[in-house]
Amino acid sequence: MRSDELDYVLPPELIAQRPAERRDDSRLLVYERGSGAVRHRRFADLPGEAGDALVVVNDTRVVPARIPLERPKGEVLLLEPVGEDGLWEGLARPTRRLRAGQRYGPLELVEHLGEGRWRLRLEGQPAGETPLPPYITEPLEDPGRYQTVYAREAGSAAAPTAGLHFTEELLAALDVERVTLHVGLDTFRPVTADELAQHRLHGERYAVEREAWARIRSARRVLAVGTTTVRVLESLARGAPLAGRTDLFVTPGFDFRRVDALLTNFHLPRTTLLALVMAFAGVEEMRELYRVAIAERYRFYSFGDAMLVL
Repeated sequence: MRSDELDYVLPPELIAQRPAERRDDSRLLVYERGSGAVRHRRFADLPGEAGDALVVVNDTRVVPARIPLERPKGEVLLLEPVGEDGLWEGLARPTRRLRAGQRYGPLELVEHLGEGRWRLRLEGQPAGETPLPPYITEPLEDPGRYQTVYAREAGSAAAPTAGLHFTEELLAALDVERVTLHVGLDTFRPVTADELAQHRLHGERYAVEREAWARIRSARRVLAVGTTTVRVLESLARGAPLAGRTDLFVTPGFDFRRVDALLTNFHLPRTTLLALVMAFAGVEEMRELYRVAIAERYRFYSFGDAMLVL
């Protein structure tokens, strides 16, 4: 698959700059793969659409990972800890003006790893800002809105955004199980290679409780909340251990072994996330659904609306 097949044109005004006033009041585009039927619902209608499916969520928690730099003007985005002595991997900009050994308060640049990635040393725990994506240009009044209501295990540099629509009341109306994948570079790094197969994943950390996997493995139907949850479940379905790293790259033609339905947001062009959704729903089908969503003025990206593929 060519990476330009992941492109589409989105009117800028459809990029959501703030979350819906109430989480579950966002819109929900429902697509049935078997019949081709499309329905326009509210997210609060999810229990009726999910039926008896076991709903699997990613309970990772976003860390305050964005650390501003004053001189030179820029920032560091912490991705994940990589060992003892406060070592982390992160993205830093402007990379060309940064040098190993430089120190910025509690942060020291240790080694440039290429592509803007650095090995860093951090004193104490991350105490930066909420790492909002660059396409969100308005300040977020409540940083808690960039966390899911079920977030538990701290470790992500970005939110698993399909889960941002859930409320406690909505969760109580569903049969829910948890997994953990800490969102890092793989989830938001765009595809720059001409061919999708040339794109390399670095891997992201995950963990699943033995009892949780037993329930998921034996469930009649599984609805995965978000692309990160899909990658965990499909890794385990292929014999991966209950904890580790996954670099599973889901592209069109992929054989899904445990995910029966997918809840997801609308993704950026030329991303591995859009490739995964195309793999699940069909390439041309997803292009048409995105055209429908744009025509119907759905809100896109992290604080936007959601899609349910049955």
